[in-house]
Amino acid sequence: MASVGAIPGRTPQGPGPGAASASFTSPASVRGRGEAEEEENEQEPAEIHLCFLWTSGYLGIAYYDTSDSTIHFMPDAPDHESLELLQRVLDEINPRSIVTSAKQDENMTRFLGKLASQEHRELKRPEIIFLPSVDFGLEISKQRLLSGNYAFTPDSMTTTEKILFLSSIIPFDCLLTVRALGGLLKFLGRRRIGVELEDYNVSVPILGFKKFVLTHLVSIDQDTYSVLQIFKSEAHPSVYKVTSGLKEGLSLFGILNRCRCKWGEKLLRLWFTRPTQDLGELNSRLDVIQFFLLPQNLDMAQMLHRLLGHIKNVPLILKRMKLSHTKASDWQVLYKTVYSALGLRDACRSLPQSIQLFQDIAQEFSDDLHHIASLIGKVVDFEGSLAENRFTVLPNIDPDIDEKKRRLMGLPSFLTEVARKELENLDSRIPSCSVIYIPLIGFLLSIPRLPSMAEASDFEIEGLDFMFLSEEKLHYRSARTKELDALLGDLHCDIRDQETLLMYQLQCQVLARAAVLTRVLDLAARLDVLLALASAARDYGYSRPRYSPQLIGVRIQNGRHPLMELCARTFVPNSAECGGDRGRVKVITGPNSSGKSIYLKQVGLITFMALVGSFVPAEEAEIGAVDAIFTRIHSCDSISLGLSTFMIDLNQVAKAVNNATKQSLVLIDEFGKGTNTVDGLALLAAVLRHWLALGPTCPHIFVATNFLSLVQLQLLPQGPLVQYLTMEACEDGDDLVFFYQVCEGIAKASHASHTAAQAGLPDQLLTRGKEVSDLIRSGKPIKPVKELLKEQQMENCQTLVDKFLKLDLEDPNLDLDLFMSQEVLPAATAIL
Repeated sequence: MASVGAIPGRTPQGPGPGAASASFTSPASVRGRGEAEEEENEQEPAEIHLCFLWTSGYLGIAYYDTSDSTIHFMPDAPDHESLELLQRVLDEINPRSIVTSAKQDENMTRFLGKLASQEHRELKRPEIIFLPSVDFGLEISKQRLLSGNYAFTPDSMTTTEKILFLSSIIPFDCLLTVRALGGLLKFLGRRRIGVELEDYNVSVPILGFKKFVLTHLVSIDQDTYSVLQIFKSEAHPSVYKVTSGLKEGLSLFGILNRCRCKWGEKLLRLWFTRPTQDLGELNSRLDVIQFFLLPQNLDMAQMLHRLLGHIKNVPLILKRMKLSHTKASDWQVLYKTVYSALGLRDACRSLPQSIQLFQDIAQEFSDDLHHIASLIGKVVDFEGSLAENRFTVLPNIDPDIDEKKRRLMGLPSFLTEVARKELENLDSRIPSCSVIYIPLIGFLLSIPRLPSMAEASDFEIEGLDFMFLSEEKLHYRSARTKELDALLGDLHCDIRDQETLLMYQLQCQVLARAAVLTRVLDLAARLDVLLALASAARDYGYSRPRYSPQLIGVRIQNGRHPLMELCARTFVPNSAECGGDRGRVKVITGPNSSGKSIYLKQVGLITFMALVGSFVPAEEAEIGAVDAIFTRIHSCDSISLGLSTFMIDLNQVAKAVNNATKQSLVLIDEFGKGTNTVDGLALLAAVLRHWLALGPTCPHIFVATNFLSLVQLQLLPQGPLVQYLTMEACEDGDDLVFFYQVCEGIAKASHASHTAAQAGLPDQLLTRGKEVSDLIRSGKPIKPVKELLKEQQMENCQTLVDKFLKLDLEDPNLDLDLFMSQEVLPAATAIL
């Protein structure tokens, strides 16, 4: 898969000219430097010191580059137990030293040991440093970050201002990354990288923090995933699962996830977290989806989907086998998985081998699978194993086991005959007896307790050895039971021991072929994901996107919002084109509730779906080179961070300003509305003018706003980079009819009163609101409404009369002067 095979790039996404400080200058890649810089590097070679943490399948990475004295970090990213993502990062940046926690699991220990023993590496092996796990604590890491002495933060900043400033650069919600940054700062301070010969009060220079993403991967932050509803977790409705986890709500992942096996769902989520620019990988995914969308291949797709439903958690079973903790049900699950894999192989061999996935399944699902399935099917007795809750074998596998089982099955009738003979030799007072078999103890003669047997001494019977009393039955060894022990032995334990030995031998056969089972999961998961995407594309009427590396921008013909079209009775498609001669900055105005926000999200979602290799909800879509998607759409207050809604909005815009490149897609909805109107308008205009000043390197920007003054006051420079769009609507008497259609132009009014009427505000308030709005536009003074003033005066008079009538004039304690000063005079003043 491209996402796994992506090569991490050292060059993070840097901003264009006009960055606020030196920390935002884009560092050059080691392999992309010019000849002059290479000569300088020969004199002073650059070193990279990397720190990472890997926990619960997620990886956090940060590294310090001495060439530009900048710390680079990668937000928390999922990585498999094989740590392929970490390995590719190491291969790309070639760190001088690797810092990590001394507390590691077996996988990481093995990975680091293998890394340290690579004698054949062309580049110098890194030094591996272990720090105590306490140095990677979350709170202490945050303190190190916030208390650091950085060259790019002005000395005049207060502590609060510094926290707010750093929160716009460092993703404090990525806990592993924050801990990795904290560990890196600890290491830099201890080793004093670059300042070894300086005074101790001179700290390691840090000129900036930069986010980096892997080559070919598209950078998308958590805010974007949330506002576009790519993922949406909700509390599970079951009371038994309230504390165990969340379920997926209405989201893009939710409507596309039709995977039949757990590993397919896991891979789909991985693809969603790693959208890629690798055109070869994207087209290979689309080829499979397009094949299954052909009508003649529908039956084949359904059959493959059924087979994938039997692909179970093989790694867990293999882990149990290594620990000899295999359950009885594991063998049947593994058997069904392997036979389903063989069915997938046979089916794919009949499909076009020009499609790489079909070829891989046909070739890599080797005969080892057939060997495993054959062994399990011939050896394991599934029904017996489930009935006895242990591993049992089928007949004719081991003659010795068969013979012992035959003896064990014939024991009841044989023991009845033995008991009859024993009863003949017992006292006539004993009415009955039985011969029983107890594992690990052997054969015993069981006699009911007689009334005369009151004391322990009464239990002694000549010729019998007393063993124990249980449930009013006395158990003895006799000459015959001893003979049975010698003749038959401990059958149960013998059978179990021999079957356990066979199970161990079978486990060794399976574990020796574990590699092919792992590959089965990888390819089956990929097939499962693509079948799920094909099923969704068929049901929802999606089309195949095209990729054009030469195209700088996005072209969408009659696109639809993938979630909204499922919720609305009718949905109006809209086109979008950005880049080239169509302008890089789209300023969208229109009435409230006319569909501006939906249009922005629609563009973002269609672009995202194309970048994960899915068909898209549009008649046509052509996607150019997109390296990141940034959003400022609907945020929530964060009490834990102490940030207001407007501050969070500013942080989101700051991320876009500091990191967006000419290949980035930026979606901004109603930025500036959280503060004073003039200040908000000024901020929006300043941000857009900053990007427009970049000229051809300006990002692709879609801005929805109700600040009509942005256009009326001509706050943006005129030119081909800016295009004004609006949402069509027309007034029909007092009603406003929305067409939800995007067209070129500028809205004349926001029609807020219409939206307020839909929300149920009284007509009296709406009328007054329109009057005030008209007065403000015309620059006239706003006077109070006389009718409202008279009503208020009457209410005040009535209130005063009611209070006077309640007075008890015969009360000797009544103070009229006090009443006049506290009640009458203030009321009279308000009335006048």
